Amino acid sequence: MAIGPVQLIVLGFHNPEFHGEITAELERLRESGTVRVIDALAVHKDAEGEIEVAHLSNLTDEEAREFGSAVGALIGLGIEGDKGFVAGAQAGAEAAAEGVHVFSDEEAWDVLEDIPNDSAAALLLIEHHWAVPLRDAVVKAGGFRISDGFISPLDLVELGLLTAEEARQAHELERAGSAR
Repeated sequence: MAIGPVQLIVLGFHNPEFHGEITAELERLRESGTVRVIDALAVHKDAEGEIEVAHLSNLTDEEAREFGSAVGALIGLGIEGDKGFVAGAQAGAEAAAEGVHVFSDEEAWDVLEDIPNDSAAALLLIEHHWAVPLRDAVVKAGGFRISDGFISPLDLVELGLLTAEEARQAHELERAGSAR
């Protein structure tokens, strides 16, 4: 089975009181074939920086068995305690032996460090189904991915895609939670 491009998205929350809106939207995207949530974790960091982790997912039972705790392994979080750390290390060693690049300590993205104390984050590992045909066409044409990233709404003004007011509103909407 071809897997689409995979992305880790980290969303921060002050005083999270989830009422199912995010899960419902992810389920809608799944049903439409747009994205698949490979794994999802909710991480709460208390005022002292102590971490609590809860597994979130809309995977089928079969997919959950296939992917396990992918986010935990990716960011080095031993969600299954010592067994999780050992399993992550073994998976990384096997991937490296097969020629797959594994993050070095210098390259690692310390996701947990980026989460402010006394807040929470949802860590979503998603597969972009919509991008599979595009990626395949690029590969067929001899192309390859060099880089990617999200563009701030403020940068879209210069391109004429948003007015200054629309960009300001979109930027404020994206950053509203971080200002608390």
